[in-house]
Amino acid sequence: MIGRRNASTVSVQNIETRWKTLSAAEQNTIAKQLEEAQKGDWKVLSLDEKKAAYYIAFGPHGPREPLTKPGHAMKVLGGVAGVLAASGALFYAIRVNGQETPRTINKEWEQATNEYLKSQNSNPISGISSEGYKGTGYVVSK
Repeated sequence: MIGRRNASTVSVQNIETRWKTLSAAEQNTIAKQLEEAQKGDWKVLSLDEKKAAYYIAFGPHGPREPLTKPGHAMKVLGGVAGVLAASGALFYAIRVNGQETPRTINKEWEQATNEYLKSQNSNPISGISSEGYKGTGYVVSK
């Protein structure tokens, strides 16, 4: 029993670093050995066996392996910055090469709109056609 326990301890030392290099058969053998050892008294288990059992049960391997690798955040940050820069450049190019201000955005047009709405008695309760109206109406240009 003592010899078997020492051999088992040797096979589970630094299991975290060796797990990926082991074949599937070796991984299954170690997992079954630890499963059998855990059925007994846990006080008898060595610290390496306890660490190996925890790693096999909860370690970052198999389906629990992280989806992202180190440096992934910088790639995402670079991609987001690139997309923002490209969209900013596209926005700037459209604004520079775009049409002039529309002909309806000038003070004369807005004053004519006010006069037309007053002649149509538009919004007679609280708006531009109401008695004592002191607002600017649709004039927003300076």
